[in-house]
Amino acid sequence: MKTITSQPKDYRRLVSHPDLVAFRVMVKETDLMVQAYANLQDRVRESILACRSVIEATIRENPAFLESLRPIPLPVLAPPIIREMIQAGHAAGVGPMAAVAGAVAEFVGRDLLAVSDQVIVENGGDIFLRTLGETVVAVYAGNSELSGRVGIRLPHARESISVCTSSGSVGHSTSFGSADAVCVISSSASLADAAATAIGNRVQRERDVRAAIDFGRTISGIQGVLVIIAAEIGIWGDLEVVPLSEKKVEFSNEKG
Repeated sequence: MKTITSQPKDYRRLVSHPDLVAFRVMVKETDLMVQAYANLQDRVRESILACRSVIEATIRENPAFLESLRPIPLPVLAPPIIREMIQAGHAAGVGPMAAVAGAVAEFVGRDLLAVSDQVIVENGGDIFLRTLGETVVAVYAGNSELSGRVGIRLPHARESISVCTSSGSVGHSTSFGSADAVCVISSSASLADAAATAIGNRVQRERDVRAAIDFGRTISGIQGVLVIIAAEIGIWGDLEVVPLSEKKVEFSNEKG
C-alpha cells in the first residue's frame, strides 16, 4: 500500500512511492508534482505547454471561458481539454475554469501513461493516478482536527482514477464556501475538480455537510464525496475512508 497526500506545497517532501521517481515541473502558474518510472521532466514540460497553449488561446478568443462562474456553451469544434472542462462545468453547475487544475493533471497524466505504466500527477491538490497496487490518499484539511488523520483508500484498478480537493480555508482557488476539504473521486479529473468546487460552495457551516453531499449525489459521473469542516466529516459513495492515526475517528458513510 502506498500513501500520497493532498495538501499545500510543503507536503510534497512527504510524498513517496517506492516504485516511482518523483520530480517537480513548473511552467508559469502551473506547478506539478509528478511520479513516474523515471524523471520525465522534459516530456511533462512539453505536455503542460500543450495544455496551456490551448487554454490560453481559448481565453483570448472567449474571455467568458476564464471569467464565468456558471456553465458556458460548448463550441462544436472545441479541443479535447476545453471540451472536458466545459462539460465538467455543465455537470457541476460551475464555470469551466473550476476544472482547470484537474484537467491539466489528467491530460499530462494520460500523456505519461504512454511511457510509464504507473503515474501520479498532483496539481494544487488535484490528483490523477494509475498505480499497480492499493493507494491511500491522505487528506489535508487545514486547521481541522481531522487534517492528516484520514485517508481515502483506492484499490488497485486497471483504469486511472482522480481525487480532487477543494477548500474554502486552504489554498488560492476560488471557493464561496468554508469547508476545510471537499474531496471528490471520479474517473474524470475535470469532473472531480469542478464537482469539488460546486459541493464546497455549499458548505458554510457544519450543519451544511449533509445538504452539500446530497447535492453531490446528483452529479452524474462522480463515485464518492468526502466533506470536512472543523470536526464534522461527511462521506458518500463508493469509497473507503480510513484513519491514519491511532486517535479514534468516527465516520458516517452513506453508500449508493
